[in-house]
Amino acid sequence: MQVSIESTGALERRMEVQVPAARVEKAVDERLQQLSRTVRLKGFRPGKVPVKVVRQQFGQQVRQEVLGDVVQSTFNEALVQEKLAPAGGPRIEPLNAEQGGDLKYRAVFEVLPQIELKGTEGMELTRPAAEVQPADIDAMIDNLREQRATYAAVDRPAQAKDRVTVDFEGSVDGEPFEGGKGESVPVILGAGRMLADFEAGIYGMTNGERKNIEVTFPANYNAQHLANKKAVFDLTVKSIEGQQLPELNDEFCKSYGVEEGGIERLREEVTENMRRELGDAVRARMKRQIMDALLASNPLELPKTLVDSQVRELQMDAGRRMGAQDVSQLPPVESFVEAARRRVALSLLVNEVIRTAQIQLDQSKVRERFEELAAQFPDSAQAMQTYRSNPQIQRQMEAGVLEDQVVDWLIERAKVIDNPSSFKELMNFGA
Repeated sequence: MQVSIESTGALERRMEVQVPAARVEKAVDERLQQLSRTVRLKGFRPGKVPVKVVRQQFGQQVRQEVLGDVVQSTFNEALVQEKLAPAGGPRIEPLNAEQGGDLKYRAVFEVLPQIELKGTEGMELTRPAAEVQPADIDAMIDNLREQRATYAAVDRPAQAKDRVTVDFEGSVDGEPFEGGKGESVPVILGAGRMLADFEAGIYGMTNGERKNIEVTFPANYNAQHLANKKAVFDLTVKSIEGQQLPELNDEFCKSYGVEEGGIERLREEVTENMRRELGDAVRARMKRQIMDALLASNPLELPKTLVDSQVRELQMDAGRRMGAQDVSQLPPVESFVEAARRRVALSLLVNEVIRTAQIQLDQSKVRERFEELAAQFPDSAQAMQTYRSNPQIQRQMEAGVLEDQVVDWLIERAKVIDNPSSFKELMNFGA
């Protein structure tokens, strides 16, 4: 087998392969021999069809199948021979496939970039140092109470935490727009579920009052045709209800799954969850710093094949979340390019850390992750079995654990400076 390589770009390679005709014909003969033992033809006993007859009936079909197999196998052999790591599948261009002649083809593909890792020793990281304080726990308990709040009619202007029911109709440049009209829509003031300008306009209004509110849609608004546009809403208040918080008693605790121990047990569980969330938030900030540092220290030429694939994946995922019905409703490709490039670059760098540091997957941590996931379900044993038997979930979990092991490995070699912070700041709690 003869192989020649030409670089046609930073990462693109054009490889021409010539396979001796004898190898192809031998593979065709072997395939026909196998077929003669299994094929059923009228007038012949099973397994007794002469190869000559099989060749006459199926020769061309078998040859095409064999050519495809030979191209695949010789392409892989050529990669090993030339020590190339492709970034994706090749584009095959046949050059000669005539019977009796050598098989010749051209394969065009991208290779993975060569990486010489830098910056893995002595990274300068800032670690937020915070603890869950009693005041944080009190605020979280109040937040839980607000989630179980009831509302009663009040005779006063609307204020924070009120539930105000409104009718509205919006217009841009004097024209109504889709989604701009609502009837009997409840708005919790301060919850941030409506646009800030819209909520702000309701404060101080009284029951039955009607007025116009000016609202500017943000630049990143989901409906792109409204982004940065100014709208006027004709709004009428239909009712104002004040918030009433439930008592801190056993009934309240049971509503959050605490059957025994009352408020003290609830505080313990809340504290435990807050500390876990705080730890996750600190780690997430550390991880972000590490990944940013890796990218800054190791600029890479990225295979277009991988970037394009990641863009499509992000685009389709966004489309599913938006409920897109067809391709025409997907967000534009351009909005995902930078995120895709970051993902591809980090994937390559993380894999290189794994290779050079010889990091082995810790199966005990994978098992712990599955146990944490399954514990959220009533029948955790059944959930565990379901998750563990799903190859895709298994791969995702293993990839996540390996990435965390890389983060741990880099933190061990970093210069970490603790920066005083608070639960409220780190968790954006109460914003």
